[in-house]
Amino acid sequence: MECCRRATPGTPLLFLAFLLLSSRTTRSEEDRDSLWDAWGSWSECSRTCGGGASYSLRRCLSNKSCEGRNIRYRTCSNVDCPPEAGDFRAQQCSAHNDVKHHGQFYEWLPVSNDPDNPCSLKCQAKGTELVVELSPKVLDGTRCNTDTLDMCISGLCQIVGCDHQLGSTAKEDNCGVCNGDGSTCRLVRGQYQSQLSATKRKILQRRGNLWAS
Repeated sequence: MECCRRATPGTPLLFLAFLLLSSRTTRSEEDRDSLWDAWGSWSECSRTCGGGASYSLRRCLSNKSCEGRNIRYRTCSNVDCPPEAGDFRAQQCSAHNDVKHHGQFYEWLPVSNDPDNPCSLKCQAKGTELVVELSPKVLDGTRCNTDTLDMCISGLCQIVGCDHQLGSTAKEDNCGVCNGDGSTCRLVRGQYQSQLSATKRKILQRRGNLWAS
């Protein structure tokens, strides 16, 4: 029995049409990217220690709007601050101590872990129940709350992993190892592991357990 080997009519045309469409898509993406100028240099870090943010800008070269963002961020200065530096949010509150509020001076203390707006600067007048939003946005690099590395950038809380990268989901295991599997330590009550981050140490202290290798 003879096998039919004749090509199906129209098959080459369909293949050519696919290549043409792919080429147009590629050129379209290239054209879109060409509407932007190159990314500029990174700005100075918002902090000298404790984790801050730096940004880079690019300019739209088209008379029409460009797709995408004109600003990008990255973390920087990811080294622990000396103990005497104090809390970054507390520093921002205390900067208002010499500014009168309703005709009176107050010593302002930080209000942390606000579930509704973690990136506003809310402070409490010492010795009173007066809580005031002294600024709609904290400085870039301020922690959103005291239990994570997530930081405020341009007034919005951004996720930061234990690898100090924006948008990262990396987490420390119970031994304080970033992306670890929990196999490098043993449970010890009443002691702590010196290489644990301050944030991790606070979390473990709240649990009543501290880990040591």
